[in-house]
Amino acid sequence: MVARWWPNDTQFAPEGEIVQTSGMSRTKQILLWVMAAFYTFAGYNHLMNPDFYLLIMPPGLPNPEWLNLLSGLAEITLGVYLLAPRVRVFAAWGIIALLIAVFPANVYAALENVGAGGPGTGPGAVAYLRLPFQALFIAWAWWYTLPDAEA
Repeated sequence: MVARWWPNDTQFAPEGEIVQTSGMSRTKQILLWVMAAFYTFAGYNHLMNPDFYLLIMPPGLPNPEWLNLLSGLAEITLGVYLLAPRVRVFAAWGIIALLIAVFPANVYAALENVGAGGPGTGPGAVAYLRLPFQALFIAWAWWYTLPDAEA
C-alpha cells in the first residue's frame, strides 16, 4: 500500500486499493516531483554556491547578494509548495514569475559569455542554448496552473 503525503490526493477503497481522486495523470505526477526537486535543489545551490549566481547578475542591480538569497529561498519555497495541492497553482505561477524575473540574468550571461571565472570565461555559444529552455520551463510550470482532467 502506498501512502500519500497530502490530503485529498487519493482515497483508500474498502479492499485497501488506492484510488486517485486528483485526476492528475501518472506522467504529470512524476514530472511534478521532478520539477519540485529541481527547483528545491536549484534554490539550495543558490545558497550554498552563490558566487556563480552573483557573476551572472547584470551589473547595476542593487544588493546582488540579497537578490541571490531571495531567489534561492523563493525557489526552495515554490519547489516545496508544488507538492501541496492547495497551493500548487500559486507555486506554479510563482515559478513562472521567477523565471521571467531571472531571464535578464540569463541573457546577460549569454551576451557576456559569463562562466565560473566571470565575463568572457563561459561556454561561448552554448550559453545561448539555455535561453529557449526558459520558455520550456515556463510552459512546464504553466501546465500545473491548469485544472487536472477528471479520472
